[in-house]
Amino acid sequence: MGSLDPYPIIEIEEPRRDEDEAMGTKPKFWCSHPQDDTPWLFKYPQPETGQHWAEKIAAEIADHLEIPHAVVELATFKEERGSVSRSFTVNHLELIHGNEALAKIIPYDTEKRFKQSSHTIHNILSTIENAFEKAPAATAAMQQFAAYVVLDALIGNTDRHHENWGFLVKRTPTGPVGFLAPSFDHASSLGRELRDEKRAQLLRDGMIEHYCKRGRGAIYWADSGGHGPSPLSLLRSAILDFPDLFLSPASEAVTRETSFDDFVHRVPNGWMSGPAREFAIETLRYNASEITKCLS
Repeated sequence: MGSLDPYPIIEIEEPRRDEDEAMGTKPKFWCSHPQDDTPWLFKYPQPETGQHWAEKIAAEIADHLEIPHAVVELATFKEERGSVSRSFTVNHLELIHGNEALAKIIPYDTEKRFKQSSHTIHNILSTIENAFEKAPAATAAMQQFAAYVVLDALIGNTDRHHENWGFLVKRTPTGPVGFLAPSFDHASSLGRELRDEKRAQLLRDGMIEHYCKRGRGAIYWADSGGHGPSPLSLLRSAILDFPDLFLSPASEAVTRETSFDDFVHRVPNGWMSGPAREFAIETLRYNASEITKCLS
């Protein structure tokens, strides 16, 4: 993948406008990139978490796998660390979140983010299919979302809730034109929430498998479920039920596994502890090996 130079760190000088971003739970604000006129969203990580480096690593892996994604950089604002994400709602594009789209085709509570059992993979794929008039466009969009599910399984992203995917729509004189939005908001991955003592314990006791299996994703398999399956479990089931959509991106992910360590090592010194690096690498290795098993 080329040089292992550390990821750059962008220094943000001032917010772009006064109001904060309303969506989500972490404090954030729009700002300007020193070398880009497009708005960027600065996000603070929740205290004592690695959400900022998890976002960066996930974005770089997505780029490596040629999965459409929000561009992310590590950043500082007034000496506080965070990440910045480049806006993809430019050129008059409007983001329609998944909950809004789902409510157009099924009875759906758009306000219920947690334990939303109607947020199933089947309903999501049906919603995407119904959003496009022509079958080839619908199939391409469903395959693109399948790649997002593969990415989630690889990095252990448990936060693909109904406001963390959607469509980009442009209003035109002849009607709206839209496509699936790039994958975004990957902060809930790679053990970002753990303390180093816990990471060390899990590594020492060989508990990576247990950790990955325990994770509860935000996409359900059946609307009667009490909780969403882990990202890996969701992918296993999806490959069996929708092989035409999921086999290709899953195969693509594991054929490039040998490079995944590099994406972790490029996080600058001081931004990620030794145990955090080791845990993230072992998580990627375990998840990649499990995805490989799904293909046999």
